[in-house]
Amino acid sequence: MDHSLNLIPITDLEAPELSVYAHASEKELMHFYEPASGIFIAETANVVLRALAAGYEIESMLVEKERLTLEAGPVFDCVASKYGEEALAKIPVYVAEHSVVSTLTGYNLVRGLWTVMKRRKNEELSSFLADKKRIAVLYDVVNPTNVGAIIRSAAALGMDGVILSKNSVDPLTRRATRVSMGTVFQIPWTVTNMQADLIEYLKTQGFACAAMALRDESLTPDAPVLKDADKLAVFLGTEGTGLPDEVIEGCDHCVMIPMYHGVDSLNVAAASAVIFWALM
Repeated sequence: MDHSLNLIPITDLEAPELSVYAHASEKELMHFYEPASGIFIAETANVVLRALAAGYEIESMLVEKERLTLEAGPVFDCVASKYGEEALAKIPVYVAEHSVVSTLTGYNLVRGLWTVMKRRKNEELSSFLADKKRIAVLYDVVNPTNVGAIIRSAAALGMDGVILSKNSVDPLTRRATRVSMGTVFQIPWTVTNMQADLIEYLKTQGFACAAMALRDESLTPDAPVLKDADKLAVFLGTEGTGLPDEVIEGCDHCVMIPMYHGVDSLNVAAASAVIFWALM
C-alpha cells in the first residue's frame, strides 16, 4: 500500500463527524440527504469491495489503526484504481485505536473497517423487469438476517433479481449487507410501493406468480409447471406469519417443500435456497 491518504486520528466516538457511525439509525441514514438518496454503512473489506465493484462511492471511512493495511489496504487500492489517487486522497479516513472502536455494535464481526457510502435511487419496476426471467419477491420480510440470506441465495443460485415490498427490510442495512456477504451488490434488486396489486402488475409483464405457502394444493419446488414457465416470480413472506391470504390466492401457484419428522416448515431463508436451486 503506497497512497497519499487523508488520515484523521480519532480518540472519541462522540466526535461529531463520527455520529453516523456511532449513533445514526438505519432510517436516519436512509433519509440523510432527503429528498436526494441517503447513505448506508458497509462493514468489512469484502462487502466494501463488492459495493465499489457495483459502482457505489465511499464518503468516509472508519478504520481501526491495526487494520489500516490488512483490512483497509485492498479498499484503498480499489478506490485508487477505479477513481484515481486524487479521489482517494479526498476521502476522510478516521483512524482509531482498538479501545475506541471496540465498543461499536457488531465489532467482533466487522473486523475494524466501516465505510459510509452513497445510496442510489431505486430502479423503476418496469425497467427492472425488462430483461429478467426468474425473480424473487420479498413480501414484507422484516428480518435483516433473512433478507441478507435470501439475497445471497438468489445471487448464488441463478435468480435474475429481487423485488422487495416497501415494508421489507432495506437490503443496505448493516446486518443485511453483512449476512449477504456483499451479494446485495452482485444481484439487481429494487423496492416497490405496490402491495397486493404487485401480482397483477407482474402478470401483465408476462410473469407467472408462485407463493411459498403451506397449502394442501401446493406444488413441490421441482414441479414442471414452475421450471417450464417462461417468466416466474417467487413470493416469500415474513418469518412466522408468512404471506397474506390475498397474496397467496392471487398467485397462480402455491409451492411447499416436503417435510419429514413432523417439521412443518423451514426458515424462509432456507426455504428460498431450496426453491431457487430447484428452479435452476
